[in-house]
Amino acid sequence: MTDVITTAIPYVNAEPHLGHALELVQADVLARHRRLRGTDVQLLTGTDDNALKNVTAAKAAGIPVREFVDHGAARFAALREPLGLAVDDFIRTSTDRRHLDGVRRLWQASARRGDFSLRDYTGRYCVGCEQFYADGERCREHETPPEIVTEQNWFFRLSRYAGEIRDLLETGRLRIEPAARLREVLGFVRSGLSDISVSRPAARSDGWGIPVPGDPDQVIYVWWDALASYLTADPSRWAQAAERVHVIGKGILRFHAVYWPALLLSAGERLPDTIFVHDYLTLDGAKISKSAGNTVRPTDLVDRYGADAVRWWLLREVAPLGDTDFTETRLIDRADDELANGLGNLVHRVLSLARRTGRIAPSSPLRTVHALASRIDTALAAFDFRTATGAVAEVISDANRYVEQTRPWTLRGADLAEVLGTVVGTCRELATELSPFLPDGAARLRAQLDRGEPARLYPRLREQARH
Repeated sequence: MTDVITTAIPYVNAEPHLGHALELVQADVLARHRRLRGTDVQLLTGTDDNALKNVTAAKAAGIPVREFVDHGAARFAALREPLGLAVDDFIRTSTDRRHLDGVRRLWQASARRGDFSLRDYTGRYCVGCEQFYADGERCREHETPPEIVTEQNWFFRLSRYAGEIRDLLETGRLRIEPAARLREVLGFVRSGLSDISVSRPAARSDGWGIPVPGDPDQVIYVWWDALASYLTADPSRWAQAAERVHVIGKGILRFHAVYWPALLLSAGERLPDTIFVHDYLTLDGAKISKSAGNTVRPTDLVDRYGADAVRWWLLREVAPLGDTDFTETRLIDRADDELANGLGNLVHRVLSLARRTGRIAPSSPLRTVHALASRIDTALAAFDFRTATGAVAEVISDANRYVEQTRPWTLRGADLAEVLGTVVGTCRELATELSPFLPDGAARLRAQLDRGEPARLYPRLREQARH
């Protein structure tokens, strides 16, 4: 069987920012790590093309919606190469036939259960997150006040599944990490679930979106549509997966931990098993977001500093709980300290000595390496990338400390060969365990060890910046 790992699928009304890169890299690491341990994994991402905000943005740009959405989706698809993502499938909700057909099948399955009713409705609607808010609730993501919208929509009987959703969360059958996010969503569920609107008048979006089966005057609400993509990409794989894992941001937890399981219960489909939730990246304390206009382009960072430095910062610095402020200075310092001066300098020193002496004896790696795999496994099982990469960084520090203690440049003969063999063996293990986090860097390290080439594995970014 195959594990299925998904990211959320972003709106395409603006270009990708560093927050999108964070989620993609986290999901990529989980997939690569499981593959390294022998598990078959399907990594799925894509784009949410059918949002009203995409229509609004296209009008503002004076571009046909189809042209606007195609261009926006292409920018997200193009992140694969610069970020080094091992993505298996990329689904687009406006063009992918399997999605369009699958959404209709899900809708019809819920209709057969009697879970829809047509109602007139007035509510407070936030265009930024495409969500109605109850009286007294406010959107914590967008500064623009919600619009008062009156319309006739199809409603889904969410209240029918309140007990099952609560049981899923309380028993851990639907696992949410970190635990603080589980407590948050449980509080929402325990306060009572009301039925939710799951369609919009087609006229409001100029007909853009997937029509409601049997009611072409309505289009399916973008969140119902988007959530379905996890299943519609490959229904049989979803049904047969050993584990179904979502990687999402904290702002959309309610949709994934409440509405999505209810949709699946209604349609008679398998439920997700695990939801890993990350917090936000900030600039000067403000969330990095398209709507705020304070974006950081991940491709620009990769162009300046390389994919390894960007991935390493995202994995090494971002907190498991709580927002993390980004600066280029922090990215440079982390890469220089642990990649250039730590790993790169270690390999350069040892291979330079080996080239001069020509002797590396087969030796066991440092003892701390033996626990590295299990430490990484434990950390990633808890969605803690900082601790996982910290375990790698500790072994790099141990190896450098070993070199300083043994002073191999003062040794000769078998003693020198054994010390060099110990360090090279440690570096080979590091190349293996580093591969989910820095796939390109790990491959270069492995090739460098095979060739015995003492070239610099990583440049010092601070020196590059001076020039």
